[in-house]
Amino acid sequence: MGSLPPLSSDFINPHSLSNPKTTTATQSSSSSCIDETTLLNLFKSQQSHLNFFFQHLDLSQTLSFTHTLLLQSAAGATVFFSGVGKSGFVAHKISQTLVSLGIRSGFLSPLDALHGDIGALSKSDVLVLFSKSGTTEELLRLVPCAKAKGAFLISVTSVDGNALAAVCDMNVYLPLERELCPFDLAPVTSTAIQMVFGDTVAIALMGAKNLTKEQYAANHPAGRIGKHLIFKVKDVMKKEDELPVCKEGDLIMEQLVELTSKGCGCLLVIDDDHHLIGTFTDGDLRRTLKASGEAIFKLTVGEMCNRNPRTIGSDAMAVDAMQKMEAPPSPVQFLPVINGQNQVIGIVTLHGLVSAGL
Repeated sequence: MGSLPPLSSDFINPHSLSNPKTTTATQSSSSSCIDETTLLNLFKSQQSHLNFFFQHLDLSQTLSFTHTLLLQSAAGATVFFSGVGKSGFVAHKISQTLVSLGIRSGFLSPLDALHGDIGALSKSDVLVLFSKSGTTEELLRLVPCAKAKGAFLISVTSVDGNALAAVCDMNVYLPLERELCPFDLAPVTSTAIQMVFGDTVAIALMGAKNLTKEQYAANHPAGRIGKHLIFKVKDVMKKEDELPVCKEGDLIMEQLVELTSKGCGCLLVIDDDHHLIGTFTDGDLRRTLKASGEAIFKLTVGEMCNRNPRTIGSDAMAVDAMQKMEAPPSPVQFLPVINGQNQVIGIVTLHGLVSAGL
């Protein structure tokens, strides 16, 4: 973890803060003391607590935990997570991370489990129970019921010799120096190390499964990640009647409707067999009008078109199309899509890529 600036001489220990009964005026005055130095000292304290966790974590326990999840999930087991309160939120998040990596997982509410949801648990499954103290009553009541289903139980706790660890098949101890809370009560450091632990194990499992970018993207089809790795040009391009096409012998002024009506800001100049000859943009129109004046009425598209435009194939990744549009020496707003015979089969626009979420 990167180091923060050294402690200043006016360091304020957040754990020495008290909770006096103050008047409204005093409270208002105190609030102004939450300045940059105070916040920096809190971050330093939290960093110190997290470093304590990293320095004292038993890697052999963590490795056994990771191997168990890997082997059981490979055998078809579902890895369930459970917890109460803030630990429950962490457990739910870690479960969702595993799901996004293609590992069968789910969150089992300890209360709902005792009212029917435990039916989802089978003897081949793993149940991971998150609890800072290891004395959470709801989890202790769940244990015998989960054991009766034949599941493998793992507790993840931060107190030595706790009741939950004693009744589970495996325990992982997460070293906790103290909470950042001045009263050592609010679970802000304990939940942070739970999250760091769970997400790090998830990435270890990701590596062990040799998950590819394509497989990861397949689990995120609606997100920006998935779109970058899944969408191809053919998925976002305009085609057929949507294409603004014309012939090189067509007069420029006769193609104004085609130029402006298709929403592409250009014309694709083609021959009778749809081979791409060049492109003519609305920018080209303005420059031609400025340079030629009334002579523009006699000019053909072929005389003024760009005969060496950037192009792309339909099987290229959509994100590559965006990068090609933005490449030097000057960005463009569209790319003609051509096949192996240089025939126009579509057009992809910057607006279309942005609208698709890229």
